[in-house]
Amino acid sequence: MAPIELPTAVDVQLVKNLSSSLNDYDALVLVATDLNEITPYLDVAVTKHLQSFREVNSSFHDDITVSVHENVPGKRLVFSPTGPVNRDYDDVRRYSDATLAGVKKAIGIGAKAPLVASFGSTRYRQANLVTLLAALEATYVPLQVREEVPDRKTKVNKLGFFTGQASPDNEYDQRLIDYARAVEFGRAVGRDIGGADPERMAPPRVAEYVQELFGKSSGIKVNVIKDKKEFEKNYPLFAAVNRAASVVDRHHGRLIFLEYVGEGEINTTALFVGKGITFDTGGLDIKAGGHMAGMSYDKCGAANVTGFFKVLSELKPKQFKAIGVLAVARNNCGEEGYTGDEVITSRGGVRVRIGNTDAEGRMVMADPLCYIKELAVKEVNPHLFTMATLTGHVIRAYGSNYTAALDNGPARSAEISQKLQAAGDEVGDPFEISTVRREDYAFIADESETADVLQCNNLPSSGTSRGHQFPAAFLARVSGLDKHGLDSAQPLRYTHLDIAGSGGELPQSPTARPIPALCQMFIADRVLH
Repeated sequence: MAPIELPTAVDVQLVKNLSSSLNDYDALVLVATDLNEITPYLDVAVTKHLQSFREVNSSFHDDITVSVHENVPGKRLVFSPTGPVNRDYDDVRRYSDATLAGVKKAIGIGAKAPLVASFGSTRYRQANLVTLLAALEATYVPLQVREEVPDRKTKVNKLGFFTGQASPDNEYDQRLIDYARAVEFGRAVGRDIGGADPERMAPPRVAEYVQELFGKSSGIKVNVIKDKKEFEKNYPLFAAVNRAASVVDRHHGRLIFLEYVGEGEINTTALFVGKGITFDTGGLDIKAGGHMAGMSYDKCGAANVTGFFKVLSELKPKQFKAIGVLAVARNNCGEEGYTGDEVITSRGGVRVRIGNTDAEGRMVMADPLCYIKELAVKEVNPHLFTMATLTGHVIRAYGSNYTAALDNGPARSAEISQKLQAAGDEVGDPFEISTVRREDYAFIADESETADVLQCNNLPSSGTSRGHQFPAAFLARVSGLDKHGLDSAQPLRYTHLDIAGSGGELPQSPTARPIPALCQMFIADRVLH
């Protein structure tokens, strides 16, 4: 087997003056809201050149302008406007959209070392970070292209980055670059695992990738469980989903455990479970009518948990601890498959009646969630999360660009979802907040004497009232987190993140969200200030 082509983040050089020698670059990409705001930073001839375009193009501040000019690097000049940023519905994504389009245009016309100029914003304090993250995103090359088409392994050789905004101190811009590159490392890992096809990232190969990624002096401990008997003993719901695939060695599931412990006295612990369904056929409740295509992206939850740990390995924030479990399995349809009406006892001792084998995501995560709950009671300031492309209903509710955050009682009292939403708004990684209600717990209560909990109804989530809320109740109830609510002597904060909308879909690469928001919430202040 060929060696794994692990991702890299392109080198970024800080440029302090657009009037200095820029011979190391071959394109200038200007990202701005209005030409007038950037003229103090530009060569006079370049300013006049762009002003002449503005005079004849009424859409100048809405469309990308590409031109040739002797006074810019490589003679390639790209003006990529954000458009208005001050309306009620505008947000910092105006900067990321403009930058992504501008850098892609520069690459498309042959640039290999574009210089991106960002001028900040009085309204959006992280506009420069958002701009740089978008520029880095434009340089990503998918894993299977890097491995199978070597001459397309890279899109650019380097980036330059200029900011026209005053910095808090002389070293801040360089720290910002280092931080953005680390976040992009993590996002590239998320895209690699989430976006690779079902064979390239079958469960054993996900484990190989993760072990290679963190195998050296990364600061991340990795442990992999693949024994079927251990699954059945300690993770019985995961084992049920894995049954049909386990008869094929290359599809047999893996539970992958990650741990990071920063230097100093720990003051915060984040614990994650990521859904890693490498391909979802629906199981015996098979996805018919063409709905199976794209289901290789059902592993983006586990992919993005891995990406978050990659950021930790790069930045090594102090006084912070993280524990992660990647629940990696393939939901196959076969004679060994788990079936509707089965009753399975979870790790937490809850008897679960299967209602729909296509609700496998909550199944593979519930026992690992119980496991991290057992750890959390001994950790300092713990925050528990599940991350999954879990329901079509969340897309029906919020559209395709938003992560839904659902808190249990202790997390809601601590306003965890509100803090995530605020962090995400700063970096263009937006959230919508949902609430788990009593109706959701009532929905999952099994009406028989045989089982405690009904796993799911047999309708699509998008056709079920509260179709993305009741799965969060299932996860809390089956893991035993419902015994650590507001009325508990030992409450635990738990937030479920449904990324079915925000995670991305084919043919585009996965978005690797919500890695930027999680980094903004847990890491940024530890390394940027």
